[in-house]
Amino acid sequence: PGLQDLLNARSDAICFVAKSWDYHVKVALGCSNEENLEGIRESIEAAVAGGKEALLDCEHFFDGYKANPHYALACARTALDAGARWVVLCDTNGGTLPDEVSAIVTEVTKSIPGDHLGIHTHDDTGNAVANTLAAVQAGARQIQGTLNGIGERCGNANLVSLIPTLMLKSEFADRFETGITSDGLKSLTHVSRAFDELLNRAPDRQAPYVGQSAFATKAGIHASAILKEPETYEHTAPALVGNQRHVLVSDQAGKSNLMAELDRIGLPVEKNDDRLNTLLRIVKEREAIGYAYDGADASFELLARRTMGTVPAYFDVVSFRCLVERRFNAVGEKVTVAEAVVKVMVDGELLMSVGEGNGPINALDEALRKDLGRYQDSIEDLELVDYKVRILNGGTDATTRVLIESRGGDGERWFTVGVSPNIVDASFQALIDSIVYKLLKEGVAASA
Repeated sequence: PGLQDLLNARSDAICFVAKSWDYHVKVALGCSNEENLEGIRESIEAAVAGGKEALLDCEHFFDGYKANPHYALACARTALDAGARWVVLCDTNGGTLPDEVSAIVTEVTKSIPGDHLGIHTHDDTGNAVANTLAAVQAGARQIQGTLNGIGERCGNANLVSLIPTLMLKSEFADRFETGITSDGLKSLTHVSRAFDELLNRAPDRQAPYVGQSAFATKAGIHASAILKEPETYEHTAPALVGNQRHVLVSDQAGKSNLMAELDRIGLPVEKNDDRLNTLLRIVKEREAIGYAYDGADASFELLARRTMGTVPAYFDVVSFRCLVERRFNAVGEKVTVAEAVVKVMVDGELLMSVGEGNGPINALDEALRKDLGRYQDSIEDLELVDYKVRILNGGTDATTRVLIESRGGDGERWFTVGVSPNIVDASFQALIDSIVYKLLKEGVAASA
């Protein structure tokens, strides 16, 4: 019945999964090796007879080959002889290494032509991408993978890393065609991040090619070289995959870092501009007390624009107060609740808002964003998606650094930072920066 459902499906192809490790045939299937081969043959023949393109994923192929190469190859060859368009070799446990993949695929191509051979890898040793590339070099011509490497356990081969490697590295680009255009490749970063949005998870900042840090540099000497010749510290141009260069600003920064980052955010300055020296001094002073702007791009942009005198005065926080209370609720349960009161001046009018939350930061956020006067509509889609706390020195009186990640309705994310011996104060700094940055990037004008 299951096979008939597949044949009746309105698909052009059917991908079967079959055991190719004799150990699994015995333990998992409980049948003989010959019965397993017969099942492979009959399934593929039925699919082909039904007008379907047939694929066979040879599960545990590499482990099976190492244990019994004759039988593993027999499974693959049976599928091909039955009419399979693709025979896919699977590293199901993810434990095979690149040199093993290369050697085994090379042997398999003596029996299975490369234009009928695929590769399916898992990342349990961190080698899914490397194993896939090794298989391609050895003769495989179909790749199974997933966006951002999503998959069970440690994930599958990451197509977001594989596609640009195949298209941009001459060892592959000179030999193969992927069917993806250069314009299509430029959407890769957007596709990767949009997929993470669908999964409601933060994009990996260190992801190859598409991560926010993929083309980032921090040391001043590196930044200086990149500005002269990007190839000195970039293996490929970030624009080719829709990403962009980031010259990070930190206590290691020199003028080259600052000039590059200011140019990126639309504030180009000359090297002899006194404001550049002022900004560099402020950055180093603030990082000395705990700020970290290499991970807080929005806070740095605001700091730079304030130094240059280009941040509108949207609102002023007059005061805020937080209260945390542990009490019994109406049904007699002991609960802890927080209440915050925030007073802000907007267009000369004093506004006071009260917010409740499950903690002081949540309550402050609720209160601050409850009423910002005429700016309220511009922050309705603002969402705080991550909150990190770092203790910078020991003791209960330690200085605290808070990093907040925010997201707008268009999916854009930004990071803001606050530092204080008081965790509530540090959090409030980062919250204010997040809101001001949202208003700034929306192009909202402040009152005259």
